[in-house]
Amino acid sequence: MIYIKDASQNPNWDEMSRGGTILGGGTSLQVRTGDWRIMIPGWVEEKCKQCFLCFPVCADSAIPIENEKRTDFDFKHCKGCGVCYKVCPFGAITFEKEGK
Repeated sequence: MIYIKDASQNPNWDEMSRGGTILGGGTSLQVRTGDWRIMIPGWVEEKCKQCFLCFPVCADSAIPIENEKRTDFDFKHCKGCGVCYKVCPFGAITFEKEGK
């Protein structure tokens, strides 16, 4: 739905879809949710033991695994929640304010 600056042309509340409604399956890759981020994780490859503890807790599926190895973050989709940072027992994930 596109909203126009002239509020008289925007839909009424009862014409809009409900919040959280998925309008089409498999469309999450089209939305760059990483633009919402304030904090950003970093990956220290030398400290990473490939334990994969970070992978299942990532709500955004922003931790890619290629050839059975964890790789750097998918920053187009990482929202910077910090859960991966909290579960990493090896200090292989840093977490700081973006743009620092």
